[in-house]
Amino acid sequence: MKLDKQLLLDMYGRMLRIRKFELKVEELHLRGILPGLKHLYIGEEAVAVGVTFNLREDDYIGSTHRGHGHLIAKGGDVKIIMAELYGKKTGYCKGKGGSMHIADINIGILGANGIVAANIPIVGGAALSAKLRGTDQVAVSFFGDGGANEGMFHEGVNLASVWKLPAIFICENNQYAISTSQSKATAIPNIADRAKSYGIPGFTVDGMDVLAVYEITGEAVARAREGKGPTLVECKTYRFKGHYVGEGSRELSYRSREELKKCQEKCPIQKFKWTLTKEGILTEGLAEKINRQIDKELEEAIKFAEESPYPSPEDALEDLFFEEET
Repeated sequence: MKLDKQLLLDMYGRMLRIRKFELKVEELHLRGILPGLKHLYIGEEAVAVGVTFNLREDDYIGSTHRGHGHLIAKGGDVKIIMAELYGKKTGYCKGKGGSMHIADINIGILGANGIVAANIPIVGGAALSAKLRGTDQVAVSFFGDGGANEGMFHEGVNLASVWKLPAIFICENNQYAISTSQSKATAIPNIADRAKSYGIPGFTVDGMDVLAVYEITGEAVARAREGKGPTLVECKTYRFKGHYVGEGSRELSYRSREELKKCQEKCPIQKFKWTLTKEGILTEGLAEKINRQIDKELEEAIKFAEESPYPSPEDALEDLFFEEET
């Protein structure tokens, strides 16, 4: 697969931006600066970037509680995301949504969702809308291995298949649903095998390899745009941090230190950097330039968030819909 040099560099930069953003969020949360729960995407960056780099701005995505990576990959502004995490009025949801409910309809982000698998029927609705309007837009649902065992997964994929909707279902199989191993909750080793039950294509891909994800998702997107219906893609990946920030040593009660270390050695960013360096696309000088640029963006994002105002009490009554009494 021969890809444009700038596209490859943009993919690398987007993955690195996600990683650095999440590390900064972890730092700020542990310092007691950020409120609420935070679920980090560290280790899974290749999935979000590999998928979204096949999408247009007007295509849709539905995200999860672990959604910062999806939002940044789709083009979300790190300043506005950071402001939302701070609970500030300049955030995507004006400080009312927090980490698990960020949305930006203008670039197709239908919203992160704190309910497991809940974005699947939402994405199905967006895909149905595109089909009824006669556009060639596609809608992508991100969900985890735990979400694949929810009723909304089965109902959503089934209807998408029946109606041949332009939807792509991306299972980010990071091996654990909170602390439950996939092997203890799912009878089959590959969730993508379920696609046969719905009469649609299903693929299992290395979710630590951004180019592998990009290639197989590209085929799924092309199929959807041509009106051939949905595809289920399972990306085998791994989260390097606990289920949530602050989980601490608890994570070693359900996975071993050896397992964690072995998977961290497969870091998708380092793997991609090595590939680009080997091909002569990324030099150390260019890598350092990208690194500094992202660091500057995050410094500005934090400054923007810290200097932004909190919502006022009156803002609680904004953005609500009331039914008039008759």
